[in-house]
Amino acid sequence: MTEIDWQYLSHPEAASLGRRDCYKLGKRLRDAIPREALADFAPPPKRDPIALIAETERNRLQSLLPMRRELMRESAFAFLRGAADVMAFDLASQLSPGLTAQACGDCHLMNFGAFSSPEGNVLFDVNDFDETLPRVDIAFDLRRLATSVAVVALDMNFSNSEARHLTRRAMRTYRERMLELAAMSPMEVWNVRVHLREIVKTLRDRVLHEKLSAAIYEGKGPEDRTDGLPKIEKTRDSWRFVDRPPKLQHVDAVSHSFAIDLPKLFNRLVAEGLQPPVATLFDRYRLCDVAFKAVGVGSVGTFCAIGLYMSEDDEPLALQIKEARPSVLERFGLGRWKESQAKRVTSGQRVMQAASDIFLAQADDPEAGTCFYMRHLKTRRLGSISELLKDEAFPRYAELCGSTLARAHARSSRPAVLAGYMGKGEAFEDALASFAMLYANQTVKDYEAYRASQPASDSTPLTSQKSRELKASK
Repeated sequence: MTEIDWQYLSHPEAASLGRRDCYKLGKRLRDAIPREALADFAPPPKRDPIALIAETERNRLQSLLPMRRELMRESAFAFLRGAADVMAFDLASQLSPGLTAQACGDCHLMNFGAFSSPEGNVLFDVNDFDETLPRVDIAFDLRRLATSVAVVALDMNFSNSEARHLTRRAMRTYRERMLELAAMSPMEVWNVRVHLREIVKTLRDRVLHEKLSAAIYEGKGPEDRTDGLPKIEKTRDSWRFVDRPPKLQHVDAVSHSFAIDLPKLFNRLVAEGLQPPVATLFDRYRLCDVAFKAVGVGSVGTFCAIGLYMSEDDEPLALQIKEARPSVLERFGLGRWKESQAKRVTSGQRVMQAASDIFLAQADDPEAGTCFYMRHLKTRRLGSISELLKDEAFPRYAELCGSTLARAHARSSRPAVLAGYMGKGEAFEDALASFAMLYANQTVKDYEAYRASQPASDSTPLTSQKSRELKASK
């Protein structure tokens, strides 16, 4: 694998180059790794996806593994979401151009979404950073995103040619957006925002337009503070979450293996991890309850808790704590990180997201040897937008994710070098679409093998509604 360490200005050719010369440098990199070479997928020797998945399950909460396995059995895309380790193992041995940036690390279609900025604007961005890592080849994120487009398209019964065409469109949008970003100043690139209102205006489907507009504009009154909040109940002297197993339950019901004082951890994150102006906000709130909340597909079985805060007038605020484990990218030699894993997640989010969560904080538990980060619990109103777009405007959604990833990568790279490598023709997207179709076929085979290895009786039954909630949550 080639590595050009240009974005940290240690590459002698890139240290003092302007945008035009950076573009020429990127163009020259095609001689070492032609864009057409990115089309191939060669399965690594001794490849065993079932064994890789089993290995990742060893350190998860065993009581939640049946839930994780059932979610992964639902579709090839659900399997892809839960098998990030398998794809990282595969991609570690593939040819890459050596153009690095801060990587999402788990860059599939459902790890993009809508959220409110501190100013109240509804933005669209990358929104999951559990696997993020700096200085990773951009081909990793691009191949995973392209594959997710192809797999979802096949799951939705598009033909192979249609799936490939949709994947090409997403990668073309990435390339074209990077060309636009390459012409901007670093400050302009850093301040680019993807406003969802502007995206909605481009949709021609009137019904979808109305649904998305409602999700963006509704809920702006006092009732919005409870949107996304799990059901709570008043006790004699406080408030608490209502258990809703297996998705939401108090920690003692899930596992006794974590010797962690959660109220103390929440208080540490607030007092030590938040910026002083935000920490001051919590003088008006008290922590009333904590509970375990299963999230996503890939994260099911890792430790995740939510905290219920109440103001003096019983106005709720919910914060989420997630365990930060080493990135799968580092596990397979795709990058390195020497500091706290929680800092890896929070710093990666701040680099890639245009407007980060004001409640983002980190803390380590030295006694347990565990790292945690905190964030605001997302709202249902905005959290449902990715599912809605994927189901009802899939081609546009795939393009939106491609464009958004380009902006996220450009914040930690020299976009002119990336643009120079990709160029103005179609060779780049053609190659990645070809790779995506090859890997989508491999994913379907792995999914079928996984289903055969996991009898249905192994899973605790989930209703369809619960399953949909788990897939949509983060």
